[in-house]
Amino acid sequence: MDQGSELSRRERQIMDVLYARGRATVAEVMGDLPNPPSYSAVRATLRILEEKGHVYHEQDGPRYVYVPAVEAERARKAALGHLVATFFDGSAEEAMVTLLRMSDARMTDAEVARIRERIRDARRRGR
Repeated sequence: MDQGSELSRRERQIMDVLYARGRATVAEVMGDLPNPPSYSAVRATLRILEEKGHVYHEQDGPRYVYVPAVEAERARKAALGHLVATFFDGSAEEAMVTLLRMSDARMTDAEVARIRERIRDARRRGR
């Protein structure tokens, strides 16, 4: 399942809330949305997300609690893969260079050292 490309803007916002919280009721989702629509609109969007396989719900007394169906790490990898393929012609190098050039990407020496170590680890694993 491609977590990003098949979602509307509002669906993506709701998924962002669910990933940030881990699980949430309709009221909690509404509280975290910018310019939230009505309760029934949020509930309907969550039902659509459930039909698409992006979320599931659990019963908690009289209310439903919604949970992302795909763990955050897997969704993050899918979204990043889509981003790199779409905007960087599949080049991880170009994506990394862009991240490093961003004005808010001031990295400490410790962060640079950790990235170098992760690159070494990836090379050892043949990536």
